[in-house]
Amino acid sequence: MTSQSFGMKNYMKGALLLTVAALIVKILSAVYRVPYQNLVGDQGFYVYQQVYPFISFFVVWTSSGFAVAISKMLADIEGHGGTSEYKNSVSRVIFYYLTVLSLLFFCLLFFGAQPLANLMEDPQLAGLLKVGSFITLCMPLLAILKGNFQAKSNMQPVAYAQVFEQTIRVSIILIGTIILIQYTQSVYSAGKIAMLGTVIGEVAGIVLLLYFLKRSYTPSRQTAIKVKIWPILKEVTLYSIAISMSALLLLCFQLVDSFTIYKMLIQSGMASIQAMEVKGIYDRGQPLVQLGIVIATSLSLAIVPLVALKAHKSDGRGEKPFIQLTYRSSLLFGVASALGLILVMPYINQMLFMTDAYSEVLKLYSFQIVPLSIILTFTAILQGYSKLKVPAICLGMGIILKYIGNAYFVPKLGILGAAMASNIGLIFTAIALIIYLKKLTSIRFADFQFYKKLALACIIMVVVVNSTIFGLNWVFTGTLSRVDALIYSVLLVGVGAFSFITAVAKMRVLTEKDWFLIPLGRRMAAYQLLLNRKK
Repeated sequence: MTSQSFGMKNYMKGALLLTVAALIVKILSAVYRVPYQNLVGDQGFYVYQQVYPFISFFVVWTSSGFAVAISKMLADIEGHGGTSEYKNSVSRVIFYYLTVLSLLFFCLLFFGAQPLANLMEDPQLAGLLKVGSFITLCMPLLAILKGNFQAKSNMQPVAYAQVFEQTIRVSIILIGTIILIQYTQSVYSAGKIAMLGTVIGEVAGIVLLLYFLKRSYTPSRQTAIKVKIWPILKEVTLYSIAISMSALLLLCFQLVDSFTIYKMLIQSGMASIQAMEVKGIYDRGQPLVQLGIVIATSLSLAIVPLVALKAHKSDGRGEKPFIQLTYRSSLLFGVASALGLILVMPYINQMLFMTDAYSEVLKLYSFQIVPLSIILTFTAILQGYSKLKVPAICLGMGIILKYIGNAYFVPKLGILGAAMASNIGLIFTAIALIIYLKKLTSIRFADFQFYKKLALACIIMVVVVNSTIFGLNWVFTGTLSRVDALIYSVLLVGVGAFSFITAVAKMRVLTEKDWFLIPLGRRMAAYQLLLNRKK
């Protein structure tokens, strides 16, 4: 085995570990919100979700933006024969730059907490913003440490740190809230504990990364050399935004909601507490959507490196089959997840969040999974092509449409208008990215047969799930309890998933070879072969 192939094998192993860690973090991030909402109620959930996007913005930008940008820049320097002194000088410039940025953001959030809370028309949110503002001070160390480990293809410390910081964060949020709720009924105090948990989680991640650094550190005298500062700052900023922009898109949508929904509901004549609860119920859709796009996230993390690799190679079939597969599989799973959630929403809503309130709004909210699945994978593919400007414009236009949509629809339709505005913004962004990538590559993403089979699989799932609901309604009469909702949810999700997967496998929507390229697709390939075996 050549050293190059050995290095590639190590890199792929590390990349897989990082993918698994990212998925665990995503799932933990979605799942903890359910017990948290159960503990603090819809008003408490509103409080947390109002401030969450402000804080999460910096966490995402640091961990999936700056860290990856730094690792790319340092790996490029090494690839072009740069010296370790030059690498250290570049790292030092970025670290000082991030320190200045983090101090600016800290001042903005800490000292601007009251004006921001007043803009959201809830002055009591200022305390949460002040506690959460300390997260920005973790940015420089976290980004530099993660970036340096990734540049050396040493993904283990980064993967462990990601899972560790999220586990600490979730534990503090839930345990702290349980203790606090027993002594005080203040949902704002519970929100402060949640913000504190996020800050401590990030600090725990830094401590673990420093431990790994100490273990692998070999002291040597390094002399600083002069480097051109502006090109470094420009590259790290633009690349970090490009890397994290699909994740930041959702957070920007949530920021728009934080500044508009509660304010507009009050202006339309709703009482303050009711407006909080309605916004809290609307926010129930967020963890559901997050779980729905887990498959799309894993696809973008797993298939996209192949696209980037093939795009720069002249031999073989090139990247086009991988792009087609990415599109088809992300659309397939996106549609399945969204339709499945829509069909079982009243029962899932009651099972997880105690009531089935505003299930129709949450059904519309769940449709976001379809355009989001395409956006996540397509922005990642375009990064593989080093195309960053147009996707950023598309995403920016989507955010503007979301704001205009909220301003127009919320006063007229209430909370349903916010869900409509999100779908309009995301559908526009997805279509714009499809058109741009099509123009860039001249690829036909899928033929008519694919869409026909996908539609048929959806119809089969709808018929099977609705027939099961009809049957269950014969058994369970009267008002459903939470336990009844649990039975409905488990049975309906099971029969819905089984019917859709069986229809997809029987019609061979994707080939067996395609399934082998998809994470955990081997079993699906085996099931497909079994169903289509000639007797």
